Amino acid sequence: MLIRRDIYLQKLIDRRSSGLIKVITGIRRCGKSYLLFELFRKYLLEHGIDEKHIVSMAFDTFQNRRYRNPEQLMDYLRQHIGTEGTYYVLLDEVQLLKDFPEVLNSLLHQSNVDIYVTGSNSKFLSSDVITELRGRGDEIHIFPLSFAEFMQAYQGDIYHGWAEYLRYGGLPLTVNMKTAEQKSQYLIQLFQETYLKDIQERNRLDRESEMESLLDVLASSIGSLTNPSKIQATFQSKLKSSISVNTIHRYISFLEDAFLIHEAKRYDVKGRKYIGTPVKYYFEDVGLRNARLNFRQVEETHLMENILYNELRMRGYNVDVGSITKRYTDTVSQKRVSKQLEVDFVANLGSKRYYIQSAYRLPDEEKMQQEKASLLALDDSFKKIIVVSDITTPVHDDDGILTINILDFLLNPDSLEA
Repeated sequence: MLIRRDIYLQKLIDRRSSGLIKVITGIRRCGKSYLLFELFRKYLLEHGIDEKHIVSMAFDTFQNRRYRNPEQLMDYLRQHIGTEGTYYVLLDEVQLLKDFPEVLNSLLHQSNVDIYVTGSNSKFLSSDVITELRGRGDEIHIFPLSFAEFMQAYQGDIYHGWAEYLRYGGLPLTVNMKTAEQKSQYLIQLFQETYLKDIQERNRLDRESEMESLLDVLASSIGSLTNPSKIQATFQSKLKSSISVNTIHRYISFLEDAFLIHEAKRYDVKGRKYIGTPVKYYFEDVGLRNARLNFRQVEETHLMENILYNELRMRGYNVDVGSITKRYTDTVSQKRVSKQLEVDFVANLGSKRYYIQSAYRLPDEEKMQQEKASLLALDDSFKKIIVVSDITTPVHDDDGILTINILDFLLNPDSLEA
C-alpha cells in the first residue's frame, strides 16, 4: 500500500530548483529512500519530467558500491546528465560516498542540476560539513510514520491502531507485520544490530555496557526532567559505575547524532529565556524506546507525551518545555511565596505559539484544575490546549482553554486551530 507522506513531499516540492542541496535526514528505516525514490520521483514523472532527466544512485547497495568512489560517480553522472533541461540527481545514503561535500559542491556548479540526497547520521550535517557545503545545504528531517500516516496502512479501527502505535511505533516495516512476535523481534534486533552498532563503530566506543545502561536510563525516564549529573547519580547508586559527567554528555550527543533521542529545553515563559538544565529527552520512535526495554514499561501516559512531542516537531514547530514562576500570598502565613509550574510543551512556528498540556486522564474537577493551573498562570493571548486520552469532542471552557482527544489531535492536521 502506498503511504502518503505529504508534509515531506511538499517540502521537497517547495525547494525544487532552489539552487541548494536538499538534504533528507532521519533515523535508519524511517522512509527516506521511499520518500525520495518513490514519492518524489513519482511526483516528477507525473509533472512532466522525462525519466532520463532523473538520475538516481543508492550507495548502500552491493551493485553500486564502486560509485562510492567520487571519480567513478562523477564519470557516471557525466554520462547521464546532458546540457538541455533540468536534471534531478537523487543520491541515497550519501555519507557512504567518499569526499561527498566536495562532490556535491562540484555538482552545484552545473546550472541545470537539482540535487537531493539522504543520510542517516546527523554528523553528516555537522558544522564542519555545512562549512564545506558553503551554506548550500537545506535540511529536510523526516520522522518515522506519524499516527495519521500509520493509519493509512493499518488494517483495523483507530483504537486498536492507537494501541499498536503506542507499543510498536511508526517505523514503516512494522505496519504490515502480522504478529506481535514479528514486530517486537524486528525492533529489538534493529535497535541492537543496527542503531547501537552504528553508534559504537562510528564513535569507537570502548565501554559499550555504559552506553547501553544510559539508553535504559533515558528510555525509563522519557518526559522526566533530568541532566547528566542526575544520570551520573543513578549510575553510581544503582549500577555502581564511576562514569563521569563528561562521558554522559558525550554519549547523549552520540544518541542525538544518530536521531535516536531529542532534547527538549526548558524555557522561562515570562522571563523569555532558556533556563538550561534540567531538560527532557524524548525518543524519535516510541517503538524503539519500548524495544530497548524489552516492552516491559509501556505506560500510555509517558508514551502519549512522547508521541505528542514528535507530532509537533513533525508539523514544523520548535518545541520547548515551559516553566512559569507563580507568586502568590500564602493564606496561612500571609507571606509571599513562589511556585514553579510547568507547561508540557511551548510550540513556536514563526509568529504562532501554542501552550499544550498532555494529560492522560481528567477524571474529576480536581485533576482538571491541576492540569489547567500552569496554563491559567500565563497572561498572554496565545492559544492554550489540553490533550487527553479520554473520549471527548473538542471543547473550549470558560477560560478559553481547548480540551481535545489525542486521536482527534493526531488525525486532524488542523487540530491546533480547532
